[in-house]
Amino acid sequence: MVKTNKLNVFNDPIYGFIGTPNELIFSLISHPYFQRLRRISQMGLSYLVYPGAHHTRFHHALGSMHLMTKAIQVLKLKDVEITDEEETGLLCAILLHDIGHGPFSHALEGFVAKEISHEQISLRFMMELNNEFNGELDTAISIFKGDYPKPFLNQLVSSQLDMDRLDYLKRDSFYSGVTEGNINSERLISMLNVVDGDLVVEEKAIYAVEKFLMARRFMYWQVYLHKTGLVAEQLLVRIMQRARLLLSAGENLEASKPLLFFLKNNGALSFNKEVLETFAELDDIDIMSALKNWQFHEDFVLSKLCKMILDRKLLHVKVKKRPMTPEKIKEKLDWIIKNHDLSVEEASNFVFQGEISNKAYSKEQAIHILKKSGKISDVLKESDQLSLKALAKKVTKYYSCYPKKAV
Repeated sequence: MVKTNKLNVFNDPIYGFIGTPNELIFSLISHPYFQRLRRISQMGLSYLVYPGAHHTRFHHALGSMHLMTKAIQVLKLKDVEITDEEETGLLCAILLHDIGHGPFSHALEGFVAKEISHEQISLRFMMELNNEFNGELDTAISIFKGDYPKPFLNQLVSSQLDMDRLDYLKRDSFYSGVTEGNINSERLISMLNVVDGDLVVEEKAIYAVEKFLMARRFMYWQVYLHKTGLVAEQLLVRIMQRARLLLSAGENLEASKPLLFFLKNNGALSFNKEVLETFAELDDIDIMSALKNWQFHEDFVLSKLCKMILDRKLLHVKVKKRPMTPEKIKEKLDWIIKNHDLSVEEASNFVFQGEISNKAYSKEQAIHILKKSGKISDVLKESDQLSLKALAKKVTKYYSCYPKKAV
């Protein structure tokens, strides 16, 4: 355990200097599990659209922890009881909330490790760290799982107005250069309060909440679900699927040991300590190194898909309110099959469609407004923004991807 905490400060481009509140936090940040987040891209392949979007999960985790320290200070000033143990639990829970992300974050979610989400993997990491730190993460784990007896503590880590969202919207907006996502996190945090054990926002911050929800909608359609980033991530998934298929057929592929382990283990894995340690060795570098090797592979599909991402010569992508007709899809498939002598299965790596959806506000996890009268109300009822009501409706769009010209 580190003896001094005087110089443990990180210089963040958004918030300035971020300190490490105690020795446990510093030790967690120093742990190889957490340091791995320096090699996990926060926004997947979005840098192919927004060149500045090269920030990592490491940045985001520290930023979220910083906002949590501010939220704790605000609530304590308003006489909300938070014990020292609960404070440490909150800081550890938010610091480690994304530690289970795999390479390129959401891009390969559920593929590298089947049937287990990054939240479940985060929990496995936290439990392993809890063993190492002799139970010091018990409270953090309870808060992370959402079953701590004080609901507002759970809500600070996971809700529609949690420290995770307050950081990633501001951070992703900053690094992508998309100003519509820039939110006033300080204003929102300063207006937090607790009523009957639940997190609420004081009425004075209603416009800041409206801006936050609108910013979230803009960021999803303009950045997170941007059609170019979308097609790049779809290609990455198809590269991994093709690699897995070739390996199962006995082909030899050059890749790192951790990546080969997960590609060869096609079924659902029991995430024991050995598998967790292997996962902890996996990051963006393994994937990019594999792509650089595989672009020269004799398999046309694998090499072409890799070159598309590396050279940013992606498929054409259209996003519409209705899916492309089966006739149009068949026409484009037939062209690929004819020109490159591919099977239907192989050609479908270059011609495919799917759907994307976004719901910026969920009534099930309502943001509660504390009115001056002392009454609690849903933000949708209090807002005079007609557009805000529409955010509670799920919007679905359909994308289709195919070559613009010869592959």
